[in-house]
Amino acid sequence: MIYHLFEYLKEFDIPGQGLFHYLSFRAIVSFTTALLISIFAGRKIIGWLQKKQIGETIRDLGLEGQMQKKGTPTMGGVIIFVSVVIPVLFFADLTNIYTMLLLISTVWFFLIGFADDYIKVFKKNKEGMSEKGKLVAQGLMALAIGLAVCFSDQIVVRENVEVTETIEITADSTVVATVQNQDVVKSTTTTIPFVKSHEFDYKYLSPFKGTLGWYCKWAIYVLMIIVVITACSNGVNLTDGMDGLAAGTSAIVGVVLGIFAWLGGNVVNADYLNIMYIPGSGELAVFMSALVGALIGFLWYNTYPAQVFMGDTGSLMLGGIIGVTAVLIRKELLIPILCGVFFAESVSVLMQRFYFKYTKKRYGEGRRIFKMAPLHHHYQKEGIPALIKGPAKALPEAKIVTRFWIVGMILAVITIALLKIR
Repeated sequence: MIYHLFEYLKEFDIPGQGLFHYLSFRAIVSFTTALLISIFAGRKIIGWLQKKQIGETIRDLGLEGQMQKKGTPTMGGVIIFVSVVIPVLFFADLTNIYTMLLLISTVWFFLIGFADDYIKVFKKNKEGMSEKGKLVAQGLMALAIGLAVCFSDQIVVRENVEVTETIEITADSTVVATVQNQDVVKSTTTTIPFVKSHEFDYKYLSPFKGTLGWYCKWAIYVLMIIVVITACSNGVNLTDGMDGLAAGTSAIVGVVLGIFAWLGGNVVNADYLNIMYIPGSGELAVFMSALVGALIGFLWYNTYPAQVFMGDTGSLMLGGIIGVTAVLIRKELLIPILCGVFFAESVSVLMQRFYFKYTKKRYGEGRRIFKMAPLHHHYQKEGIPALIKGPAKALPEAKIVTRFWIVGMILAVITIALLKIR
């Protein structure tokens, strides 16, 4: 709103209004605003949750310190939601198609998580929404995003861009450049590492050619979008089992996605790094800055011992934001690397579930691969062998979370480095 207000009043030459033309300034202001809202409004929201006795219901799973968390306020995802949306409404370009889609997605996934927590807390149903119900709701939004990418004339990729001269700094892409031989196309190409052009076209997966092949490649692309967004949303949800784990890891991922959005939306940077240039996608850097600020502020209260849990209200929303952003900036195939922590958590649950069912059918009793799934709880039960000497033992929760953060940082650095590896 402030961004559009200054755009409307730009002819009056108000002191300082020129700063809002710069993507970098708006990203910094969004981060700072989200951080402050999360810290100061978070205290009020936590107090209200305590007053209403909206506490977490804990099942005794034999984990150290687990039952001490009983009654801790949940649905803290409201803090993250408010802290993200307000800066975005103030400082982002709300006419930008990428901002609009991500804002709508944020609200949608927030409502799914809120409904799930509402059923658990107020309806006293520990199961919350059914798995099928959540998957359908997530899939509908993912389908909407896929159709938007497919049919919107504002979502395009520019190919064969040649930058010949830098002229001046501007609002949208930081610099204006003289560009020759550019093709604006609707494309099913995406980013993939370890190849010369860093690009992969989903048409290679189509068994057909011609008109039928055109429809088939878009169907494959939309299907991939649905899978990625749904998987990300549930992956973060499964990771949210320790104080600060999901929030901290999501903040690391958010930083990388913000960098990718910044680079991919800038014609000069995209040309220099030889990556896909997506006009307008740089605006997502403002959104991701707000997300990272909100998460860091939330960690003020969510680190061990947590004063509030984000609940499904926060985790499903965070996963949705990550998945949608990755799709919009054409980085969805980097998700298994960048979101390796979420990926490992999800795979551990799937492996545990299928192996248990298989062994129960074959041997008459269910067996487990891990002491407990998701993966972070396995380390609470079994622990990992010392890197040098010593037997395996259960690890304190804070140490597990910190080590997962470190792994997330390593994966983030690797993902960024892949931009230059061919």
